[in-house]
Amino acid sequence: MKNNKAVLAFSGGLDTTYCAIYMAEELGLEVHGVLVDTGGFDRAELAAISKRAQVLGMASFEILPREEEYYRQVIKYLIFGNVLKNDTYPLSVSAERTVQALAIAHYARQMGAGNVAHGSTGAGNDQVRFDLIFNTVIPDVAILTPIRDQQLSRQQEMDYLHTHGVDIDFKQARYSINRGLWGTSVGGVETLTSSSPLPEEAWPSSLQRHEPQSVTLTFEKGEPLALDGRQMNPVQVIKELNKLGAAYAIGRDIHVGDTIIGIKGRVGFEAPAALLIIKAHHLLEKHVLGKWQLYWKEQLADWYGMMLHEAQYLDPVMRNIEHFLASTQQQVSGEVYLTLHPYRFTLDGISSPYDLHNTAFGAYGEMNKAWSGEDVKGFTKILANGLQLYHQTKQQHDKS
Repeated sequence: MKNNKAVLAFSGGLDTTYCAIYMAEELGLEVHGVLVDTGGFDRAELAAISKRAQVLGMASFEILPREEEYYRQVIKYLIFGNVLKNDTYPLSVSAERTVQALAIAHYARQMGAGNVAHGSTGAGNDQVRFDLIFNTVIPDVAILTPIRDQQLSRQQEMDYLHTHGVDIDFKQARYSINRGLWGTSVGGVETLTSSSPLPEEAWPSSLQRHEPQSVTLTFEKGEPLALDGRQMNPVQVIKELNKLGAAYAIGRDIHVGDTIIGIKGRVGFEAPAALLIIKAHHLLEKHVLGKWQLYWKEQLADWYGMMLHEAQYLDPVMRNIEHFLASTQQQVSGEVYLTLHPYRFTLDGISSPYDLHNTAFGAYGEMNKAWSGEDVKGFTKILANGLQLYHQTKQQHDKS
């Protein structure tokens, strides 16, 4: 598909503003901007970005709301799988980029565009996430990446825009902030090192509340559907928990992991809702699922998170894992009780009709009710057969 129409993933920042002008002025393209809202913008920010697109003279600009799709297609399975990459990071950015790239690809196809563009640099994961989706879904559309290809400094970009009459003030922020429904990433000079923590001023939210607060989170078949008894859809629960948790400065951490391109990456993140929901969901599962369900869920969920992080969302095995994860959630229903404190939270307990912590069979460490001491003696004797066989054979061999 060859024509001069180009769809640009436009966030309104310096990089994508540069792309918009460069593609129009130097490449002679008809630039159509699109922003995929996966929960990272408020109304004022969206209005400001729309105005900027208009000032830049784009042929068109569209905002595609995708919060609900983001939850249904990705976040739901991250909750089902209790996915935390390296036991730390809830995949805030990588999960979001997949949904954004798919929406942009479908929009470019709908527009009949011959080109699609994004403002990723050449040193991160996002370039692979966008490119891989585009190469799979719209393989006949050319991918343009001016920032990656030209390796420009921030000052060079601003100088270029100034010479083309764009006098927007792009302030040199100390920290790179990426906000989304499932969490906010924070990058700065400290995250380029291995030893420095992020200072207090780097975090998007500051501590506002000091007195502990109890919270009840209700799950139905694995999905968060009520907060303190108030029924709401999962996206609303996530938003409410983000506000509540942020007031306690909950959900802060620094993730260190392997990037798709092979280097190590270090990034701060603030994800109160993601951590509160995942930890609460995991506690509920420990009460209502059997040990082998929990074991195999953990194995497959770890793979799911790794594949998602590394841009493999469209691999058919992902749909297989999603079906498995969903099938384990039929009895994951009940309330989880939490207490929020400054910078931390506690999991206090659960209530569920499917709770397997059932004293009718026995109270752990106290009294056996469904079996006798003689039953345990026989059970243990049979259980020891394999161990006895191994150790006796080994002793005989060692003696000889």
